[in-house]
Amino acid sequence: MGTPDHQHPLSQRITRRAAVKSSIFGLLAISLPRLAYAKQAVRIPAESPPLSHRYPSIDDGIVAEVVGASHFDLARVKELVGRRPELARATWDWAFGDWETALGAASHVGRRDIAEYLMAHGARPDIFTYAMLGSHAAVRAMIEATPGIHRISGPHGISLLQHVKAGLRSEGITTQQRAGNEALIAYLEGLGDADTHATDLEVSAAEKEKFIGDYMYGDGPTDGLSVKLNMRKIISLGRLGTFGGALYQRAPNVFIYNGTTSIEITFEVVAD
Repeated sequence: MGTPDHQHPLSQRITRRAAVKSSIFGLLAISLPRLAYAKQAVRIPAESPPLSHRYPSIDDGIVAEVVGASHFDLARVKELVGRRPELARATWDWAFGDWETALGAASHVGRRDIAEYLMAHGARPDIFTYAMLGSHAAVRAMIEATPGIHRISGPHGISLLQHVKAGLRSEGITTQQRAGNEALIAYLEGLGDADTHATDLEVSAAEKEKFIGDYMYGDGPTDGLSVKLNMRKIISLGRLGTFGGALYQRAPNVFIYNGTTSIEITFEVVAD
């Protein structure tokens, strides 16, 4: 039999805890120089291309471009997403929280071709995409799983039912696809509230002229907003010099932006 621990000389009585501590300190002694080296900063050469103010996030300009192009330009979408597939999931805030994905853009204008390309490269479809595609079973299952979801608006305050109708305008739509959209329209119309709209008091052409113009909120060359008439002759608000989202009048001279009910835009009218 071996000698009990308490009978060994002190130099030989090494407890398990002491051995573990010894091993840890040994590892640390080896690792410390490497840790010190890892903390040394490496300077990027001055001649490197300028970085986005949100680096390492993708540059705002590229995100805005791919979402914008997804409304109408398949060739440009392929050029951008083909190089960087993660752009298929790009999301842009047009103003005041009016968030829109690239796929959401293709969905509300009925561009099946762009939507299918984006999904093939990783875009995440939602109920609005399935609505545009006329996927009756998918939309119905979502509504039954989450009652009331059909009343939620998509980008720019566009209703679920309007997404289905946009799908009917798709170029090259097949007879089978058309039948799917028409069946889904009948189902949603039967619900009675899948096409809700923001309150929009009528604004005459003469009244609209009062609001049109540039509104500066700072001293910088881009510190302003523009109010214009869009292609549908609706008052819109966007960044300075650009078109933006529609303004819906909820009270005299008081508007909400593109269905974003938490935002009120009030005009003070002086001398007409």
